[in-house]
Amino acid sequence: METKTVAVVGASADRSKFSNKSIRAHERMGWTVYPVNPKGGEIEGHPVFKSIRDIPAKLRRVSMYLPAAVGIGVLPDIAAVAPEEFWVNPGAESDELIEAAKALGLQPIQACSIVDVGMSPAQLSE
Repeated sequence: METKTVAVVGASADRSKFSNKSIRAHERMGWTVYPVNPKGGEIEGHPVFKSIRDIPAKLRRVSMYLPAAVGIGVLPDIAAVAPEEFWVNPGAESDELIEAAKALGLQPIQACSIVDVGMSPAQLSE
């Protein structure tokens, strides 16, 4: 059985943030979660990777929760790890980011990855 791995880019320890809810939703649904934030540390019991390139596993999914202007800057790192899926969550998208992702060979999915795993963000209140 294939391991379901996800990097949550823009991960936050703030349980009201959608990136934190994404960590919890993916974990509850059986995914191995790798939070990514340049500050490092720990979120929801997981070590935080400062760069997606530091994750020691093949990623099935990357789920982005960064403002588009910031997200554009990490697209080359995401492309370098070649995830099977690249999710751009609501609020993280812009035409420029989507075009830049496509230019790097990524196929952005513009939708909520929390809903995709079968949960609602409302189920993940603090």
